Amino acid sequence: MSGLLFETCTNALESASQYVATTRESLKQHLVKDGKLDRNLMEKHQYACHGFSWLSTYVEALRQTLHWASALDRDGKFTELEELIVRIGFGEYLSQIVGGISMSQGEIIRASDMWVSAENLQIFQTKEVCTLIEQGNTPENREKLARLIEHSIDSGAFGNLGLDETYEMIRDQFRRFANEEVIPYAHEWHLNDDYIPMDIIDKMSEMGVFGLTIPEKYDGSELGKTSMCIVSEELSRGYIGVGSLGTRSEIAAELIMGGGTEEQKQKWLPKIALGEILPTAVFTEPNVGSDLGSLKTRAVKDGDQYRITGNKTWITHAARADVMTLLARTNPNETGYKGLSMFLAEKERGTENNPFPTEGMTGGEIEVLGYRGMKEFELGFDDFKVKAENLLGGEEGNGFKQLMTTFESARIQTAARALGVAQCALELGLRYATERIQFGQPIFNFPRVHGKIALSAVEIMMTRQLTYFAARQKDEDKRCDLEAGMAKLLGARVAWSTADNALQIHGGNGYALEYQISRVLCDARILNIFEGAAEIQADVIARRLLS
Repeated sequence: MSGLLFETCTNALESASQYVATTRESLKQHLVKDGKLDRNLMEKHQYACHGFSWLSTYVEALRQTLHWASALDRDGKFTELEELIVRIGFGEYLSQIVGGISMSQGEIIRASDMWVSAENLQIFQTKEVCTLIEQGNTPENREKLARLIEHSIDSGAFGNLGLDETYEMIRDQFRRFANEEVIPYAHEWHLNDDYIPMDIIDKMSEMGVFGLTIPEKYDGSELGKTSMCIVSEELSRGYIGVGSLGTRSEIAAELIMGGGTEEQKQKWLPKIALGEILPTAVFTEPNVGSDLGSLKTRAVKDGDQYRITGNKTWITHAARADVMTLLARTNPNETGYKGLSMFLAEKERGTENNPFPTEGMTGGEIEVLGYRGMKEFELGFDDFKVKAENLLGGEEGNGFKQLMTTFESARIQTAARALGVAQCALELGLRYATERIQFGQPIFNFPRVHGKIALSAVEIMMTRQLTYFAARQKDEDKRCDLEAGMAKLLGARVAWSTADNALQIHGGNGYALEYQISRVLCDARILNIFEGAAEIQADVIARRLLS
């Protein structure tokens, strides 16, 4: 049976790929001016451009799902559970490609929105595509899948992940850590808006979380981005704040490895890898958001130091951090990105009573719905001093270029965090559904309950395989900004839809603060915003695909 399924999926994927190519040419006819992709036309037809990003993301997710399934089949590990994931996943995503893809609530992109003719849409609907749509995401298949994962809550084994033995060992280690050290306490941290305790951070340091991708010669583990994905997912499954602690170190290390001098690497990377210092990223400014070319914070050289003046906002874990990767304008005569430089700005770690003791620096907390545990801050710099030797790379004007080298890793890591949040929501929804008795039976038995669980499991696995693919590309030193962006785009939506459905399964109890799903819903919502809002991410993907 698997041979026929793989042949059907392969042919359907080929049709979907041809449909993407047709749609691309259709869009270019409306967006290219004088032989070049016109930014103004892209803005005018933003809906179509972003829809094309979603269409391409769906097809790439299908491709990586088929790649995963084929590898399992070759190894004799392709069971009924994985087969149902493939059937439901292909059936659902192909159906949405035909009928309309949900970019967000209330924003459905259809073929006609991208100037694709009814004839071209009909050409896409081959025998194989129609078979998968008709026989894929059916009520019967959803129930079969739900029954297979019904008793797998403790292991989280909702399908073979396709990992080798080493990666499985890493996953098991961090799953146990999350189960024992994080999950029993995470909701209390959230409700009290407490910091993640330092003993948790110390244990993460001992486990090598902060040096996962740092080379061994700088005291790191040099395990690569796939390991980072696995660790980030499991820690975020416990609590997104715990999973996100590694992001600060990942960004700082990536900046230093990519743009730092050898002296800076030797000084900073071992300290980050061993958890001796906690970094934070200080990029965004009020009223700037994603438009980093409009940053105004100034850095003026004065002898052997720089003096920083300006304001930053949405700075995570700022009070506890020991060093800031700080983006500031060193050349006021250069507009846009060219005048920006990156600094490794040292600061004193704050306390509860005095969060910002360093001279020339002040801060105020931003209260937030979720994503707690590290706290968010607005920062003010007034003649804040940074050693000139801490200019990243030792040369001004390279700050944005240096920052760009981190985007791939940051988005892969964010996709992994989204997977962790989604997996947590799925497990909470499944547990509640099997334990909650209504009308004389577990509510899991009702099709609109177990159907939500089944489809969530499918989308999580598909997004996971897309994320792993991006990580592998990065590990092989291949450009993967497109794949990383797709993983982040899809992952954020899947995390939100899974959390929303899991709360719905809880009914009124899900709206009560005492239930963990209320926290997970709040945590899931941020994923569509940070590391590039979904709209920005879709725009970046479209520009890459259409150029």
